[in-house]
Amino acid sequence: MATRTRLTYDDYAALPDDGKRYELIHGELVQLTSPSLAHQRLLKRLFRVLDAAEAAGLGEVFVAPFDVKLSEYDVLEPDLLFVTRERSSIVGDRFVSGGPDLVVEVLSPSTRHRDLGVKADLYAAAGVREYWLGDPTVPSLDVRSPRDGRYEARPMVDGAVTSTVVPGLVLDLTLLLADLDRPI
Repeated sequence: MATRTRLTYDDYAALPDDGKRYELIHGELVQLTSPSLAHQRLLKRLFRVLDAAEAAGLGEVFVAPFDVKLSEYDVLEPDLLFVTRERSSIVGDRFVSGGPDLVVEVLSPSTRHRDLGVKADLYAAAGVREYWLGDPTVPSLDVRSPRDGRYEARPMVDGAVTSTVVPGLVLDLTLLLADLDRPI
């Protein structure tokens, strides 16, 4: 019986640039698909929120493609990530080493299962303190914090969710999620 070779970060980094995006999960290469219009709209709105936190000097926001190297066999590419000023030393030239403070994944039909399953587990194990899951098809945004090694959705109050990672950040879900599927 043939055994499968697990790829490492070095294998991943040596891939030729074929114009496609990939992640490395447990040593297996996973190709990412192009996002939808609603996905991009939600991502753009969430970026603006985190960009304002960056402008306030609270940390730095990064947009995919930018790798998060959790181990030699796990290299993820979240839609957005935020690293607080206090932990800026984890940001390198080509990747973030270890778990960022906050990760954002906008769900797509092709990524939903991974984002809610293995990626959530990897982020929790790496100490990601807040995991935002946007779903442009519903539309919804879950802001999750770790509890007992798993993520739990934070409660919404009056249509808003407060971040525990970015001081003073309150996400108005009505504004963030409005008209994601409108025509151009």
